[in-house]
Amino acid sequence: MFNSDLYENPNMFDMFQRPSDSDQTERDDDNNDTKSGTEVDAPSADDDNQGPASSGPSRRRAKRKRYHRHTQRQIQEMEAFFKECPHPDDKQRKQLSRELGLDPLQVKFWFQNKRTQLKAQTERHENGLLKAENEKLRAENHRYKEALNNASCPTCGGPAALGEMSFEEQHLRLENARLREEIERISGVTAKYVGKPIGPSFSRFADRAPISFGTQPGFLGEYGGPGGAAGGPGVGAGGPGGGLGEVLRPVSVTNEADKPLIVELAVTAMEELIRMAQSGEPLWVTDENSIDVLNENEYLRIFPRGIGSKPFANLGFRSEASREAAVIIMNPVNLVEILMDVNQWSTVFCGIVSRAMTLDVLSTGVAGNYNGALQVMTAEFQLPSPLVPTRENYFARYCKRHHDGIWAVVDVSLDNLRHAPFTRCRRRPSGCLIQELPNGYSKVIWVENVEVDDRGVSDIYKTLVNTSLAFGAKRWVATLDRQCERLASAMANNIPAGDLGVLNSSDGRKSILKLAERMVNSFCTGVGASTAHAWTTLTGSDEIRVMTRKSIVDPGRPPGIVLSAATSFWVAVPPRKAFNILRSEKFRSEWDILSNGGVVDEMAHIANGRDPGNCVSLLRVNGANASQSNMLILQESSNDATGSYVIYAPVDFAAMNIVLNGGDPDYVALLPSGFAILPDREGPNRGIGITEIGSGGSLVTLAFQILVDSAPNSKISVGSVATVNSLIKCTLERIRTAVMCNDA
Repeated sequence: MFNSDLYENPNMFDMFQRPSDSDQTERDDDNNDTKSGTEVDAPSADDDNQGPASSGPSRRRAKRKRYHRHTQRQIQEMEAFFKECPHPDDKQRKQLSRELGLDPLQVKFWFQNKRTQLKAQTERHENGLLKAENEKLRAENHRYKEALNNASCPTCGGPAALGEMSFEEQHLRLENARLREEIERISGVTAKYVGKPIGPSFSRFADRAPISFGTQPGFLGEYGGPGGAAGGPGVGAGGPGGGLGEVLRPVSVTNEADKPLIVELAVTAMEELIRMAQSGEPLWVTDENSIDVLNENEYLRIFPRGIGSKPFANLGFRSEASREAAVIIMNPVNLVEILMDVNQWSTVFCGIVSRAMTLDVLSTGVAGNYNGALQVMTAEFQLPSPLVPTRENYFARYCKRHHDGIWAVVDVSLDNLRHAPFTRCRRRPSGCLIQELPNGYSKVIWVENVEVDDRGVSDIYKTLVNTSLAFGAKRWVATLDRQCERLASAMANNIPAGDLGVLNSSDGRKSILKLAERMVNSFCTGVGASTAHAWTTLTGSDEIRVMTRKSIVDPGRPPGIVLSAATSFWVAVPPRKAFNILRSEKFRSEWDILSNGGVVDEMAHIANGRDPGNCVSLLRVNGANASQSNMLILQESSNDATGSYVIYAPVDFAAMNIVLNGGDPDYVALLPSGFAILPDREGPNRGIGITEIGSGGSLVTLAFQILVDSAPNSKISVGSVATVNSLIKCTLERIRTAVMCNDA
């Protein structure tokens, strides 16, 4: 029994870890009185005449007990006060006693009894869960032993080795081992709250009503194939776990018994994050890419019983931790609001967060801000390629403003609380510290600390992932810096001198930026290996992934069947050169088949960042001859230290006129296509003319979205798939030629 109203007290989180002396004394007294009434000494009339020598049976008989039963009103008032403050101080007890006509000692004993009763109820509930889980594990272990004893080799008839067991049995055995290690790890933390160690059979996996993520439709009709059937869970990545297609699993609503543990984990994670963010060597060392990476041995020495215990190396997990600092053009309050609002967070980090949801809010904070806010969330993190499996996490996010004015936001995994199968990623204390600087700027120190099984990553992306450039702190900070620049540009009222062409009002400028933002979000959510997608490998091609979506009532997408195709490849040029060529209208006719050799002019240009490549453009493709119609293309290009994007979509002339005059861009239908360009650090191993470490080339993901049928209930024809296959292969070859033969 745990009441969420307790979290409205701004000091409640500190109470779990640093009880005051008076509170500890009251807790020690809790076990001395458990009666429903209040016990008061009733001295006899002769007491005043008896000196210190008066003792023995006569003295004990003279000192009798009497009991006072509280009225219904008194109980109701104290119950209501208990919900707000279960540990009243002397002043509060005296005030209550005056209002209710009770002695302060009676009020003190009532609150002690109430806390003891609540603790007993919680322990009874815990014992029931422990007993049920113990029986469950015993039954599972018995079944494993029988399966192992009865298994035989189909060839020789002898006992079967572990590698010859069924996939289900191997999966269950690994899951059981992980559970036991998780139980041992958290037992130290939970023992501090419940007052006693928890046995190895501890688990929170009780039967509960699940809340599941709604998945986006992913159909391929008769071209579903393995893992790609309608609604199927296919993920287009090979290797262990890559083809399992695990969706964001059903997660239980946080029950009352779990809340104290979540609070304890959040407070402990906050302390660990602050120590890690503010420490230097030997905890952090700088690698060859100038990234601060964690010294795992030093980490385990500093936090021997912390939340981030020894990684599950025997299950294929590896530790991945990095740190990055930067000055951001936004004040701390707005940054905290972005991090604590799941919609803003997933929009700002759309290139990293493919899906996210807040499952429960344990505390909304105090004083009208997020100080003390605690949420339970689930999210899926991605790289912009269908060849890299996503990382799914179920975690608590806790925000606190510290005495020195620094805000801190920390995430910590809660996988031990959910009824779910094996997870491939566990989030150790990760997050950021935000310090206010003059002129509305902030200094941000970001820490990413995870344990992950990334054996499903495609070979061409392994180096990028292993160097923490794919999911590490550097990418989070670079994305935040880039998006804050973009937000500052969108909120500007004046049109900069560098903006060109048909833009003649600030309203038109804001509308086109809003339309471009929706285009970028749509591209990012549809290019990765999110479990909401059902990617299927085209027959005869190991590189191209395709999927289809139905669009019926989406005002921002044309109605009908939309086919998405994506492929990732390597080119032997630095990322900056590939980015400049692909974003430039001068070279567009060399690779863009849809431009059909026409001349491309820039009609409008909106700069939205320090880098000259960070901009939104409106391009016009003039047909090569008079019989060809002209076409408008909306394009946004962005570049930061960890990667680049060039995203574009054909747009209607009439719709763009409305947007340029400040009209609502939400009803402009878009089907975005484009490129995600990431650095490759493994140049010499690619074998194509690169000799310098650190300039190994570029990893490019090319993605198309095409309307293949305006009838939403129709099926994809063989001809449509073949056309898209030819289109993406031809574009790929043209891009390779363009980036190798031109200078930019």
